[in-house]
Amino acid sequence: MLAACEPVKVIATGAPLAEAQEQLRGVANVECIDIPTNDSWLRDTGPVFLMPRQQGTKGHEARRPVAVCWEWNAWGGKYPPWDLDAGVSRAIAGRLSMKAVSPGVVLEGGAIETDGEGTLLVNHRCVVDPKRNPGLSRSEMEQVLRKQLAIDRVIWLGGELQGDDTDGHIDQIARFVSPGCVVAARQPDRLDPNHASLAENLAQLEVAVDARGRRLEVVPIDIPSRFIFAGTQLPASHLNFYVVNGAVMVPVFGARTDEAAIRTLAACFPARRIIPVDCQELVRGRGALHCITRDQPAC
Repeated sequence: MLAACEPVKVIATGAPLAEAQEQLRGVANVECIDIPTNDSWLRDTGPVFLMPRQQGTKGHEARRPVAVCWEWNAWGGKYPPWDLDAGVSRAIAGRLSMKAVSPGVVLEGGAIETDGEGTLLVNHRCVVDPKRNPGLSRSEMEQVLRKQLAIDRVIWLGGELQGDDTDGHIDQIARFVSPGCVVAARQPDRLDPNHASLAENLAQLEVAVDARGRRLEVVPIDIPSRFIFAGTQLPASHLNFYVVNGAVMVPVFGARTDEAAIRTLAACFPARRIIPVDCQELVRGRGALHCITRDQPAC
């Protein structure tokens, strides 16, 4: 499904790599690459690709993306060992013969969301964290984000989804669908533990201004209420979508919110096909489509 839209690279090593190669044998547009990993959440362990500003660039090399390789400690030391995952971003950059920048601070790709025009959405809970970056204040982390990602304005949110062991990654909570327009998770069920923090985030976004001075247009998307597996509430969110060439792959969970989320995102991406993907099993690992992918810009 994904390979029909764009080239796909699958990373793994050993037996998992061999299994992937067997399962994908004969599938066009897919390449399996031997890079050792501890876990599957490439959005967090992979590099953040930074596109250069077009103005004033000279020559091919000046126009190539740069790989920003953050430090990695498994969401504040939650899941040892993480030594292999700590090398994934630099391994990918090397494989692509791409310049790598190492800011020297811990940050996961799922913790940041940009409009491509200088505005960054982040959740302070998973960015300003003594288990990730001891001793760094919010203002110091903001300086790092601004410098390393060429950001002009940082919008800080809070909260987290029940069962989300990332401490509130933004890709579950709020996403840009275009410059000036954000979709935001909403939980109307007041008995759901996610209700209050998501309502607070919505209120913050509705008065937020982006780097261009625009008041954000905020489009709420209801997420499944009290999504339970084996007695544990899981972080099921339709906002963990993945934008591909010509389409948007949207997590669905066999929930009452599925159809409304699909309609809303179809209106937000009128030029793209909406592809629902059943993530009822994937979310048991506490993530979904955006979490297991890392998009690479064309060079």
